[in-house]
Amino acid sequence: MKLLFELTMDGSISVPTLSKKLGINASVLYSRIKRLMKKKLIKKFTVEIDDSLLGIGVKASVGINRDPKHKDDIHKTFMGIPEVVSISEVTGRFDIIIQVYAKDLEALHSIVIEKIGKVPGVQNSETFVELQKTDKDPVYLTQTI
Repeated sequence: MKLLFELTMDGSISVPTLSKKLGINASVLYSRIKRLMKKKLIKKFTVEIDDSLLGIGVKASVGINRDPKHKDDIHKTFMGIPEVVSISEVTGRFDIIIQVYAKDLEALHSIVIEKIGKVPGVQNSETFVELQKTDKDPVYLTQTI
């Protein structure tokens, strides 16, 4: 768990530095990391990007009700919309919730009305604009399992 925590905090940390930090031999540590990757517990190493520096000023969640007969076509269409960054099938009052990134509110409005709302099979949508977001470490990283 300590290894996972450290890699989550800084995935670019070198094995020798991490070895010293955890008090584990570097070759043993390297083997553990490879084993975690082989078991697919670690899916990938990635970077965190400051979206605002790329011109993304608005993030929103869009809840959508759809005609079940168009499920696959709607999914494929949404995957082709560059501003849609994720699609989740959910329970509750919506069938799916998509995450949308846009330059500004005007661009978001255009995306929701022109690109999402006009997809055949989309019955209605409701947009939730993100005002502020606070991430926290997953509970498994803060507790001993």
